Amino acid sequence: MRQLGTAAVLIALAACSKPPAPPPPAPPAPPPVVLLSGVDTRYVDVSVRPQDDIYRHLNGKWLDTFKIPPDRGVYVSFTEVSDRTDDQLRTLVEGLAAAATPAPGADTAGTGAVAGTGTGAVAGTGTGAVAGTATATGADPAAQADARKIADLYASFMDEPRLESLGLQPLMPEFAAIDALKDKREIPALIAHLNQSGADAPYDFDVEQDARDSTKYAVNIGQSGLGMPDRDYYLKPDAKLAAVRTQYLAHVQTMLAMAGAKNAAVQAAAIFKLEKSLAEIQWTKVENRDPVKTYNKTPLADLGKLTPGYDWQAYLTGTGIAGKVDYVIINQPSYFTGLARIVKSTPLPVWREYFKWRVLSADAPYLSKTFADERFAFSGTALRGIPENRPRWKRGVMLVDGAIGEALGRLYVAKYFPPENKARIEALVHNLIEAYRLDIDTLDWMGPQTRKGAQEKLNKLVTKIGYPSKWRDYSNLKISRDDLLGNVQRATVFEFLRNLDKLGKPIDREEWEMTPQTVNAYYQPLMNEIVFPAAILQPPFFDVKADDAVNFGAIGGVIGHEISHGFDDQGSQFDADGNLHDWFTKEDHEKFAARTKALAAQYDAYEPVPGFHVNGELTLGENIADNSGLAIADKAYKLSLGGKEAPVIDGFSGEQRLFYGWVQGWRGKSRENEAIVRIKTDPHSPPSVRGTAPVRNQAGFYAAFGVKPGDKMYLAPEQRVTIW
Repeated sequence: MRQLGTAAVLIALAACSKPPAPPPPAPPAPPPVVLLSGVDTRYVDVSVRPQDDIYRHLNGKWLDTFKIPPDRGVYVSFTEVSDRTDDQLRTLVEGLAAAATPAPGADTAGTGAVAGTGTGAVAGTGTGAVAGTATATGADPAAQADARKIADLYASFMDEPRLESLGLQPLMPEFAAIDALKDKREIPALIAHLNQSGADAPYDFDVEQDARDSTKYAVNIGQSGLGMPDRDYYLKPDAKLAAVRTQYLAHVQTMLAMAGAKNAAVQAAAIFKLEKSLAEIQWTKVENRDPVKTYNKTPLADLGKLTPGYDWQAYLTGTGIAGKVDYVIINQPSYFTGLARIVKSTPLPVWREYFKWRVLSADAPYLSKTFADERFAFSGTALRGIPENRPRWKRGVMLVDGAIGEALGRLYVAKYFPPENKARIEALVHNLIEAYRLDIDTLDWMGPQTRKGAQEKLNKLVTKIGYPSKWRDYSNLKISRDDLLGNVQRATVFEFLRNLDKLGKPIDREEWEMTPQTVNAYYQPLMNEIVFPAAILQPPFFDVKADDAVNFGAIGGVIGHEISHGFDDQGSQFDADGNLHDWFTKEDHEKFAARTKALAAQYDAYEPVPGFHVNGELTLGENIADNSGLAIADKAYKLSLGGKEAPVIDGFSGEQRLFYGWVQGWRGKSRENEAIVRIKTDPHSPPSVRGTAPVRNQAGFYAAFGVKPGDKMYLAPEQRVTIW
């Protein structure tokens, strides 16, 4: 054993006898995080009191000065966030496109991987890297292949010279297939083809959970086939709608002439007459909101009874449904009975022209400029009052999002959705669900049996935030850099087959119906789930730098809105497992119906465009959700305080910030024609109504702003509609 020498021992003892060194000074405490109020005060109109019009008070200067961009029919906070997201997506897509463009003389016959570490690289550590910390050389091959598809699809859309050189040529195979129609008995097979390729037809189908048995997928078949947004555009005598009818007829004639029709005027008139006959037998938007009336389980063998003389077997075989199911769900039975009569009475040449028109209209945006421009001249300018089409790059990004959206979304969340955003939203959702849980137990219109069902449904509610837990596989989708219309059609068929493949398989509970870059959210009653894509979690809906109050008012109100869809006039008809099953007692139905009737009447009174009132029945579900979401957001915010007093920030109390958060989230303006389209077709009320009407029903608003009788926002307590 080795021993220390004498000198070493003395040195060691001396070292032991020294006093211990003082501890290093503690690092200075980090400065406290100062959260912003989150209230956008730039547009406050001081001449208007919040007690008289909180919407104009907060947004007045913006409403007076903001000019709707020439490529928009409506501009709301959602639009602002969408524009910001579009810019982010453009950075990603054009970075991929630049990286995927072969250098002059380069060998393009390799793997097609998009790789590199420099500007625009898909993955890497260099400037402009989209995502990841490793170089693209070792990246996931599937991700590389998806990146190449994104780049090539976008490039095919942006290659305008090629589209000009092709003209109408890409549509010739579709036209030839329609011209080959020799007998009306062949119509069902042709409609099956159009359902796959994305062109509109008198009916369409989708695959979703069976509303009466949510454990399996079913086929739903429903009305379609109109060239204008709603049956009212064909049938109502209103002068504004009549003017659109005239413009539509002229548009059909122009497009047919551009496509080589020799007697375009006569053909356009015949097509319009056929579409009008379809409109006459279609169900209204309000009727289609009824999940019971639109659920008509029909054995395949009985389809012939519904539409005598119609060859359903040809349709089922053409779509690939045959052999996968033994029944379908018909949404509007009387429509299909009427359709059989129209098929019989309409001459075959008219059907050929109608189908060619539907194909031409659907595919015009992917043809040469003259066709795209004429399509927009009606659908954008004449119909909605929008002066200009969106810039081509925006339309290209929109195409990529629609065709291969989850591949793009995977890149988007890696770059633009930090984990802390998701964590904070999850905490906010927890408070909202807890507020609903407490509220259910205190509702004066809900009895014990219904209350038990509501708690069970809330307990089984699934929350999805940001992005899916698994990404879609696009390996079977072929994208070519020089075939735009082919890309669009193949992407449509890919999605068609992806959905068809669900039949007979277990429910995919990880699937998302929106991409992560979608500025929206939804409740799915068949899944009993709420879904919040990453892109909506941006200011003004969610500001990570802002105090919770404004976030509860904005995104909290939206989340509360979506949760409430599980209990609105439609969602309340689905149970905790997503089945169409009545779990309300008769007495509670009556109490609920009395409140919803009063709410519909409230909204009927709003007239955003002279002569066009909000349809309180069409918008009922969304109006219930707006009012309930805001009420629950208020309760959840108070829960989040844990009994503490809310801080005053920028002179606003917590409650005031919450209501301002809601109001600024619905700041918006609309062109008149666009507003009319939405009043006729959109189940949501106009932005100004959404920003104002729910606030007037909230007791918290009256307390926060001292609203009294005589103030213009004041509603007497007995006039306020409270559901949650």
